[in-house]
Amino acid sequence: CSIMEPSHRLHSLSPAELRPLIRQEDPRIRTTTGLANGYQQANVVILPSHLADDFEAFCRRNPAPLPLLYRSQTGETSCPPLARDADIRTDISQYYVYEEGCLVKTVSSLQSYSTHPWSDMVCFYLGCSFGFEGRLKKAGVPVRNVEQGTNVSMYRTAVPCIPAAVFSCPLVVTMRPVPAGMLDAAVEVTHLNPLAHGAPVHIGDPALLGIQDLSRPNYGEQVQLQPGDVPVFWACGVTAIEAIISSKPSLAFSHSPGCMFLTDIPDSSPSSPTPPPSESPRAVAKIRQLATIIGEDPGQRGIQALFVEDELLRSCLALSHASSVAITTGFPTHYMHSPPDETDGPPGAIAMATMLLSLGKLVTMVTDRRALEMNQALIDEAVRTGVLKTAIPLVTFEDNGPDSALHFLCHDGDPSKPRYDHLVAIERTGRARDGNYYNMRGINIKHLVDPIDDLFIAAKNISGIITTGIGDGGNELGMGQLKDRVEELMPNGGLIACVVPADYAITAGVSNWGGYAVACGLYLLHTCPSHQRYRKKGLGSEHSIPQEQLQDWTANLPSVDKEETILSTLVRFGIRSGKTGNLAMEVDGLTFHPTHSDIITRLLEVTRGSTTPSL
Repeated sequence: CSIMEPSHRLHSLSPAELRPLIRQEDPRIRTTTGLANGYQQANVVILPSHLADDFEAFCRRNPAPLPLLYRSQTGETSCPPLARDADIRTDISQYYVYEEGCLVKTVSSLQSYSTHPWSDMVCFYLGCSFGFEGRLKKAGVPVRNVEQGTNVSMYRTAVPCIPAAVFSCPLVVTMRPVPAGMLDAAVEVTHLNPLAHGAPVHIGDPALLGIQDLSRPNYGEQVQLQPGDVPVFWACGVTAIEAIISSKPSLAFSHSPGCMFLTDIPDSSPSSPTPPPSESPRAVAKIRQLATIIGEDPGQRGIQALFVEDELLRSCLALSHASSVAITTGFPTHYMHSPPDETDGPPGAIAMATMLLSLGKLVTMVTDRRALEMNQALIDEAVRTGVLKTAIPLVTFEDNGPDSALHFLCHDGDPSKPRYDHLVAIERTGRARDGNYYNMRGINIKHLVDPIDDLFIAAKNISGIITTGIGDGGNELGMGQLKDRVEELMPNGGLIACVVPADYAITAGVSNWGGYAVACGLYLLHTCPSHQRYRKKGLGSEHSIPQEQLQDWTANLPSVDKEETILSTLVRFGIRSGKTGNLAMEVDGLTFHPTHSDIITRLLEVTRGSTTPSL
C-alpha cells in the first residue's frame, strides 16, 4: 500500500506540479490519461516553418480533430498562453520523431535538437479528449480506459479530412465505451468543451466509420466494452500524426499518442458554446410535431393503432447520413382498371426525391415492369413542370435467381460494395404471410407486382443498407414489424398484413403525408447546426449555411401548388383515388382541398417556422 501511495497522489497534482515530474522522466507517468483532471491536455505537432501556415489552415478546416490552442513563434520552446515555465522539448513523457513522413524513433526528450533544426520549427498545440475525462467522471459516466488502466483506443477511419495544401489524411477517432443509458450525459458534457474535440462525431456501429475490428486499435490500447456499453467515438488529435505521415516533411516531431502536454488551462469556461448537444432539441421537437400531424386519421382507418414513436425521426436521421437512396412505390389496388395504380404513393415519393436531390444525395426510383413507361412519363412531367429539379433514374427489378437481389443492391454482387445505403418504400404493396399481395379489400393482386420485397429482405444481411417503409394500412412493404398489430386491429388484417419489415416503419393517415414529412424532417436536420456537425464528423466549416443553399432547400420542400400539380398529372394519366376509385383530385377518398392542402400547409408551418437568421 505504501508503494502505491505516490502513484495515487499523481492524480491529485496540478499540471504545474506534474510537468517537472515528466521533465525528470518519472517512471510512474506512462500516459497522461486520468491525470490533471479539470485541465486541458494538448496534442503537439512540431513542423518546419515553411509548412506552418498550411498546417494551420488544415486545422481551421478540420476543427473537431484539430482544435488549435496555440501556434508558437518559430523556434519558440515555451507556450505562455497555455502554461507557465514550460519547455516543450522536455515536458512530454514520450515524443515521436519523423523523417520524410516515417516514424524513425521514440525519445523522452527533444533537447538534442535544441539548436539546429529547432530554430526553424513551429509548435502546434491541439486540444485533447483527455481534457474532458474528469468531467465525464463527475457526471457519473464511467471512463473505461481509466478504470482499466489502459491508454485510450484510437482508430484510423475511412473518413477523409478536408485537405489543405500538402496536408491530407483520414480522420482519427478515440473510442470510449459508454453505458447506453448515459449517452445523453456523455454528449452534453463533452459538447461543452469544444477545445477538447467537443461532442462525439459518431455513436454506435464502428463499421460506418470504416473501423472493422475494435480489438485492434491503430494507436493506444484496446479498451474493453462492458455489458450494456455502446462504442462512442470522438475526433482525435492523432489525426495530426496521420497528416505528418501523409505530407512527408523532412523532419517533424509529435507527442506519442496518449502522452500529452499538460496545460494550465481549465477544461471549460463560462464562454462555452450555446448550440444544444447532439441533435438539436428544437429540430427533434419539430420532427415529432410533423409525426403528430401526419398521424391524423380523417379517413377513420384506425391507423393510430399502428403508430410507433420516433420512427419518422429515426428514418430522417438515417436518410440525412445517406449518400444513395432507392425509392419504390406503386400499389395496383384497382386491378380492374388500366392503369391499376392509385394516387397515394407517387406524390410522396417525388417529394422525398426532390429534397434528397437538393441535399446532394443520389436518388433512384424502382418500379414494376408493367408501370415503367407510366412512371417515366410521370418523372418527365414532374421535371417539365418544375416539381422535380432534374430527372432521376428509373429502374426495375426481376427475380432471375437466388442472388438477384444481392446483385441489384451491390456492385458485382459484393455485400461490401452496396449501391445504395437506404431503401424507402412508400405506399408499396407488401408481401403477405401466404406470399400473395392484397389490397385493403382482401383482393389478391400478385399478378401486377414485381418482387421488390426481395430487396428489403436481402438488405437485412447487407451491412450499410438501412430500410424505411411508409404506409397507412399495414399491407404496405416495410410494415412487417407491425404485422401482429395489423392482424389484430386492421380490417382483413390476418390476410393482408405485410410480413416484410423495414428498419423503420412510418405510419400516416395517408402515405403521401409520410413522404412530405420525411422531406420536411430532412430540411429540419440539415438546417440544424449541431446535427450538421455530427453528420460531417466535425470536419469542414462550421459557419452558418449560405443563404443561397438555404433558399434552394426551402424551394425544394413540398408545397400545396407542387402537390396539386403532381396530383393533377396523375389524374390526367388515369390514376385513381385508392379508396373510392374516383378519377378525381383526391387521395384515399379525401379531396385535395381542403384535406391534403391543409396537411401540407401545417407541415410547412412547423418546418419553416424553425428557420432563423443564425442558421
